[in-house]
Amino acid sequence: MAKRERVIRMSVEQPLWRALTAYRVLTMLYAIGLFATAYGHFARPWVAIAYYAVLCGWTLATLPRVANAASCTKRFLAADLTIALSGILLTPLADTHERILAGGPTLPSIWTAGSVLAFAVKGGWRWAALASTLVAAANLVERGAPARDTIHNVVLVWVASIAIGYVVEVARASERTLARALEIEAATRERERLARGIHDSVLQVLAMVQRRGTALGGDAAELGRLAGEQEVALRSLVSGGLVPLSRASEDTALGAVVRAVEEPDAEEGPLDLRALLAPYAGARVTLSAPGSPVPLAPAAARELSAAVGAALDNVRKHAGDGARAWILVEDEPQGIVVTVRDDGPGIPEGRLAQAEGEGRLGVAQSIRGRLRDIGGTAELISVPGQGTEVELKVPKGAKDPDGPNGPNGPNGTKGPEGSRGKAETR
Repeated sequence: MAKRERVIRMSVEQPLWRALTAYRVLTMLYAIGLFATAYGHFARPWVAIAYYAVLCGWTLATLPRVANAASCTKRFLAADLTIALSGILLTPLADTHERILAGGPTLPSIWTAGSVLAFAVKGGWRWAALASTLVAAANLVERGAPARDTIHNVVLVWVASIAIGYVVEVARASERTLARALEIEAATRERERLARGIHDSVLQVLAMVQRRGTALGGDAAELGRLAGEQEVALRSLVSGGLVPLSRASEDTALGAVVRAVEEPDAEEGPLDLRALLAPYAGARVTLSAPGSPVPLAPAAARELSAAVGAALDNVRKHAGDGARAWILVEDEPQGIVVTVRDDGPGIPEGRLAQAEGEGRLGVAQSIRGRLRDIGGTAELISVPGQGTEVELKVPKGAKDPDGPNGPNGPNGTKGPEGSRGKAETR
C-alpha cells in the first residue's frame, strides 16, 4: 500500500525545552549561591548541604530528560516535583524560624518554578495548574501561615505556569494545522505530477486506440470501446486523487510531524464514495463527483455503490446498448445524494408494479431495499421516451445494516431484503 512521504518536521516548543534546561541549571546555581551567602544564619546547615547535593546531582543528571517532550515522562515529572516539594518542606529544619517569618527563601528557591514549567510545557495548562497548586500548598505549610510575599510568589508562579501551558497547547494545535496543510499541498503536487505524466502517455494512447478502433470497425471497434472506457476510468481516478491523504499528523519529541503512514483498512474509518463509484465510469457512463472526498460509513458506502450498480444494470438491460448514463454525486450538509440518469426509452406506467407482482424484485430489493437498510431513500422518476432518473439519498449518519442494531443484525429485524440478489428489475 502506498505511503506518504514525510514532508516536514517542526516544533515551536523545542526552544522552550532548551530554555527550560538552561533555567534549571542557572536557578540551581542561584539557590546554592543564596545558601552560601547566608550560611552562618542557618540553624542546621548540614540539612541544606545534603539537600543541595541531591539537587545538584539530580539537576545535572536529568538534563537530557528536559531536552524534549518524549524524554520528559510523567514519572520523571513526578520525581522532579517531589524534589522541589521536599526542599520546600525541609526549609524549616535547615533555616531559623525568624528568617522564614522574615520572608527568607526556601531551599530550592526559584528552582521550583522550573519543575512547574516542565509540567506546563509537557502537558499544557491543566498539568501546570496541578503542579503549581501543590507548590502553593507546600509553601503555605512551610511558612505556617499565609503571608503577603508568600501569596504573591504563589500567585505569580500559578499564573505564569498556566499561561505558558495554554500557549504551548495553542502552538501544538497550530503545528498540527500547518502540518496537515503542508501534507495536502504535497499530495496535490504529487497528484498533478502523476496526472501530467499519465496524460502525456497512457491517456493519449487509449484515446488513439479508441479513435482508430472505431474507424476500423469489427473487432477493432470493440477494442476501441474498451479503451475508451478505461480512458474515462483512468481520468476519473486521476482527477479524484491518486495520492490518498493520510489521516495522521502527530506530536513527537520534535513537534508535529507529517509522517509516512499507511491508509487504514476500510473497516477502520469512512470510505470515499468516489473511489467506489469510479469503476462504473466508462465510455457510456459519465461520473460527476465533488473534488474533495465524500466520506461515508463503510457498510453504507458499499450498499449505496451496489444500488448504483443495480441502477446501471437496469440501463444496460432495458435501455439498449446505445443508451448513455450519468452518475451525479452531491455531498450536501444533511446527507449524500447520488443520481443515476439515462437517456433510454423510460419505464411505462405500471411496469414496476407489474414486475414486482411477477416476482422480479430488482428495484424493490437491489435498490430500494439496500437504501432502506441503511436509513436512506430511493426515488425513481421515469417518463416514457425521456429516460429514467433514480435518486438515492443517504444521511451522513447512515447505519450498518449488518451491525448489531441494523435491520440485518442480531438485534434488528431482517426483512425480505436481507438476502438480495441481482434479480431482473423491470
